Amino acid sequence: MDLLTGLFTTAFLAGGVLALAALGEVLAERVGVVNLGAEGLMAMGAVTAVATVTAFPSPLLGFLAALVVGALFGCVFAIATVTIRANQVLCGLALTLIGTGLAQTIGKSYSGMPVPVTFEGVAVPLLSSIPVFGQAFFSQNILVYLIYIVLPFGFSYLMFKTRHGLNLRAVGENPAAADAAGIPVNLIRFGYVAAGSALAAGAGAYLVLAFVPAWSDGVVAGRGWIAVALVIFAGYRPVPAVLSGLLFGFITALGFVGQARGWPIAPPFLSMLPYLGTIAFIIVPVIAWQRMRRLMAAPAALGEPYYRSVR
Repeated sequence: MDLLTGLFTTAFLAGGVLALAALGEVLAERVGVVNLGAEGLMAMGAVTAVATVTAFPSPLLGFLAALVVGALFGCVFAIATVTIRANQVLCGLALTLIGTGLAQTIGKSYSGMPVPVTFEGVAVPLLSSIPVFGQAFFSQNILVYLIYIVLPFGFSYLMFKTRHGLNLRAVGENPAAADAAGIPVNLIRFGYVAAGSALAAGAGAYLVLAFVPAWSDGVVAGRGWIAVALVIFAGYRPVPAVLSGLLFGFITALGFVGQARGWPIAPPFLSMLPYLGTIAFIIVPVIAWQRMRRLMAAPAALGEPYYRSVR
């Protein structure tokens, strides 16, 4: 029982990083913009959070500062891809390189130092006393509840149950038709790209404030790329994206448990389980049956700049 409780506790913590970054990517890709800069945004969010809580010992302030920095980087990315209509893939790769490089430079003075304050667990009365699952989930920090309960269902309601959500999806599917209907295509794209970038940076802050309480070069360790892949696996939907993040969190936790208990498996193999899982689950939409492929289809205008003069 203790083993299962520890396994699920670690899974929820590790999966929250991927889930939050994947939610940010869902927002951007639903309006037709591919943001491959999640890795760089997470790195900037992480180092911003560490620098902020070192100066002002408040994890909430550190998380909010990371959101602001992510939104600013997202605005720059949106200016390039939505306003100027530059190649989205190249801009995303540039954002990753700039973000990781700048984070490494800023983070040199914080390298190896433990984070002075982190998010503490908040036990939910009664529910936290439920064996295994209750102890693992309902004793987590406030960000875990936000990531697994509030955000995915809130975004799902926004996208699929509101008029604004219909406009949002129309921009990603057929921006010309949306524009003809009076929907501000570029404004919606700009806003959601910035919001998605803020969540990606927030995922980096969550990483160092709730999961790995220390900054080091490479602390993000490819999680941004996994988050991008999870969006494809989740069919560009918020709730499946979060569940996919939890699944990969469980795979990560399994590797930790295996190393801690001395399983007769090479530690490097256990460490690369999440990346092997990414490759395996990306193949699923390709080999799935026809209906599943339709459900997991990308927005029709994904990656395509919109020129108002071209109908």
